[in-house]
Amino acid sequence: MASLFETPITALRGVGEKKARLFARIGAPTVGDLLRTYPRAWEDLSRPVPIRLASSEEPAAIRAMVTHAPTATRIPGGTTLYRASADDGQTSFPVTFFNNPYVVHLLREGETYVFYGRVSPGPHQRGLVSPEFFPAAGCPPFRPVYRQTQGLNSRAIGQAVKEALLLLPQTVRDPIPDGLRAARGLCSLPDALRAIHFPETAQELEAARRRLIFEELLVLQTGLLLLGSRKREQTRFPAPIDYTEEFWRRLPFSPTGAQRRAVREAVADMAGGAPMNRLVQGDVGSGKTAVAAALCWQAAKNGMQAALMAPTELLARQHFATLSSFFADTDVRCVLLTGSTPKKERAALLEELADGRAQVAVGTHALLSGGVAFRRLGLAITDEQHRFGVAQRAALAEKGDAPHLLVMSATPIPRTLALMIYGDLDLSILDELPPGRTPVLTYAITSDKRARALGFLRRHAQEGRQSYLICPMIDEGDDDRASVTQYAARLREKELPGLRIGELHGRMKPAEKEDVMRRFAAGELDILVSTTVVEVGVDVPNAAVMMIENAERYGLSQLHQLRGRVGRGSQQSYCILVTDAQNQEALSRMKVLCATTDGFRVADEDLRLRGPGDFFGRRQHGLPELRIADMAQDLATLREAQDAAREILARDPQLSDPAHRGLRGAVHLLFAQRES
Repeated sequence: MASLFETPITALRGVGEKKARLFARIGAPTVGDLLRTYPRAWEDLSRPVPIRLASSEEPAAIRAMVTHAPTATRIPGGTTLYRASADDGQTSFPVTFFNNPYVVHLLREGETYVFYGRVSPGPHQRGLVSPEFFPAAGCPPFRPVYRQTQGLNSRAIGQAVKEALLLLPQTVRDPIPDGLRAARGLCSLPDALRAIHFPETAQELEAARRRLIFEELLVLQTGLLLLGSRKREQTRFPAPIDYTEEFWRRLPFSPTGAQRRAVREAVADMAGGAPMNRLVQGDVGSGKTAVAAALCWQAAKNGMQAALMAPTELLARQHFATLSSFFADTDVRCVLLTGSTPKKERAALLEELADGRAQVAVGTHALLSGGVAFRRLGLAITDEQHRFGVAQRAALAEKGDAPHLLVMSATPIPRTLALMIYGDLDLSILDELPPGRTPVLTYAITSDKRARALGFLRRHAQEGRQSYLICPMIDEGDDDRASVTQYAARLREKELPGLRIGELHGRMKPAEKEDVMRRFAAGELDILVSTTVVEVGVDVPNAAVMMIENAERYGLSQLHQLRGRVGRGSQQSYCILVTDAQNQEALSRMKVLCATTDGFRVADEDLRLRGPGDFFGRRQHGLPELRIADMAQDLATLREAQDAAREILARDPQLSDPAHRGLRGAVHLLFAQRES
């Protein structure tokens, strides 16, 4: 099986270089990747029903004989309509296609087919419009449906999978050890791969899903526990002297009890014999940056260096400004390293890090680049963990010799799930907000009230207060610049003339973004029109209103993050959600957000309403990408997989036993995935 991950997709019949690029787009550059690209759904063709019993709400399979072959009719607009007649033994009904001349040759009078589609109730009789169809004699019981891309449809993917299955050996190195597989009654990997793509029965499909879900979670948990095994190492960077009270006295505010508790737990870790591995999880505005700064101070005062990695340049620059103010007039030197750092300045900074003159480095992914070396890196911090992968977290730690590790996340997730996902980390929770914070009032409105909402923004601007206006979410790959620019132009010309309106989007150069944010923070702009780039890294206490267009397109947790950009001062702030959505799920999300500002309650509801696919995003909250397991729905299996992984590693910590070679290879493959 491992060799198939080295076999290019072009090894399959009918896949040339051009089509290979399309397969790479769906995450299948190799034959092995294609076999692991599981269907998102299956069309059940095994239980056809009479058309009179089929629901018009859901697609159905209908077995019927063609009684009249398709005939063509031109209709206004240049469309050609092809209509056939079929009979299921109880009812005769029309089957209609548009601009599909091939059906004339594919549907033969007197032949029986299985049609699959949604029944369309016509003025006189029910019928089918553009259904899929298969000759009844060779109709598969289930047809896989894959996530497709332009130029590569589900049927073509399925055909390639059939070719790939022919290359699959009957005996493969199974990631699940034989004894464990037998004890759990799981099918073999080759049988599971065949059945997940082309099951013969519903029972066979369920058995394949059960096996593959357990395998994926076993590999994930084994990898996380192997990462966590560094706790057993002896640290070269003990920090025995506690300098935190000295640091707290330097702050212009009093830390919360939760901040003190989190720092106390981390300092105790750093004073021990093993490297710290800790996750600090807190709601928006709970003060994670101060916790990170306290630990950087602790590291520097104990003679070591610290690195803080943020996912965006905006956030890195904000952290650098905050830490620099905390460390002003001290002997702790803090430097900033990002992708836009000028070459000459970068060379000087690298020299300071290498010889130890700079004790604290704040930066983006640039900290991971090959030229960055530390003299004595004792503390590695990653902020907004959901934006990074496990591999990147490890890559930062590798810049030192088993340094202490702190991971920070502003996306609250249920504690039980956090312990499962971050199985290699101890957990600290910031469950208090700094004093003086006023809860943000949240309202959901329909677009016909937009004019009133914009008037609300105007009144706040006249009172000297500022607002954010988040543009409608756009598809990945579209030009967010056009979206923001057009929206801002409309506001300037029509809805809010006379106000100072700025723009912020992902296509801007770092210097341009920094200039806009500087002007907004300085009060030179009344309204900032932006994409979700403001979700992290923006802290303007004078901003009082967050207005979000098309709010139904965002997950609850993301909406909560956006809302967290306001309410950062002592004055009352507001969040306005604009949506015309009518579906129950979207309305439930808006209702939850209007009812609570508690990020952990929001997270619970987000998981319940949307599931982890949207909650965690495509990268499963910073973890390697999972292809079939569901972090919420498969929680019981996740626990079982974690227990099994612990038992395996207790007996074989390095997975050196031949029985575990398949598991070791699968762990390496999963954790080799790195985000760009």
